Amino acid sequence: MIPKDVSSVMHIDEIKEYLPHRYPFLLIDRVISLELNQSIEAIKNVSINEPFFAGHFPQLSVMPGVLIIEAMAQAAGILGFKTLGKKPRDGSLYLFAGADNVRFKQSVVPGDQLILKVSVISSRSRLWKFDCRAEVDAKLAASATILCIDKDIAYDS
Repeated sequence: MIPKDVSSVMHIDEIKEYLPHRYPFLLIDRVISLELNQSIEAIKNVSINEPFFAGHFPQLSVMPGVLIIEAMAQAAGILGFKTLGKKPRDGSLYLFAGADNVRFKQSVVPGDQLILKVSVISSRSRLWKFDCRAEVDAKLAASATILCIDKDIAYDS
């Protein structure tokens, strides 16, 4: 049975325990709320120092849409890992399996704080389906239905 506890804030050191990503691909700066098997709300602070802004686009810095989707998927991964009480070091990895109904409503630019809101739609066996929203200043920037799969992996020593 999956516990129904509510957790609050997760800072970067704890986030790094639940996500295998590292700079420059770790896109979650803080978790501000998490309800196991239900939902997560996380923050991505968007800085001009992000490496992708050098080329996307030099005249008008815009966060790439694929990275917004990746940030939503990383938040979903934290929710799945926390719900199941697993971490990547335990030999488990949440892999991005797909995205449906992807929509971009406004550009995300340096100085924005991207609020990622993810809720569980379903989980069957090892396949999870999430409803995801990315907001800036309480306005929808992007949304998607994201699929993730929990996969056992073997780490080389």
